[in-house]
Amino acid sequence: MNVKKAPERHVVFLRGINVGGHHKVPMEELRKVLEGMKFENVTTLLNSGNIILDTIADGLADLEDKIAEKLENTFGFQIPIIIRKSEVIEQLINKAPFKDITLTKDIRLYVSFLKKNASTVLELPWISPDNSFRIIEKTDNTVLSVLDLAVSKTPKAMKALEDYYGSELTTRNWNTIERISKKL
Repeated sequence: MNVKKAPERHVVFLRGINVGGHHKVPMEELRKVLEGMKFENVTTLLNSGNIILDTIADGLADLEDKIAEKLENTFGFQIPIIIRKSEVIEQLINKAPFKDITLTKDIRLYVSFLKKNASTVLELPWISPDNSFRIIEKTDNTVLSVLDLAVSKTPKAMKALEDYYGSELTTRNWNTIERISKKL
């Protein structure tokens, strides 16, 4: 007997779009392109390239490649893509990784998703020399960090992440991850 797989919820993160007027990707057009690829229940969130959709996927890497190729053909430039199953986001939310961080108006909480599980000799928690940036945890291919804008107005946080984990990553504010989880 042949059992048909049910579609699963996935979160698609696009990197480097709609930043500073470069690589513009209208969310409505993006949604239509993905629906045209036969993805179901496509929802975009914010203008920074967060998409929730349902699909049957055997491998996330193949799915990332398929979407990246279509978006490059549609929009005319490469768009790095990282996909996570909805369960990964839900587990992250349930873990409440920032619960012990004292929030102020200057504190930013970040989640960086790595395309591949990169190993590093970095001992965690790691604190930048100026104390403005902390990498507090890395689990599999997810890195959690905290930025204090009161210490440095020109943070080099993303550069530090790329130096230690490579450039195949995308970072979201914790508030964005919480908003995504409410749509799952």
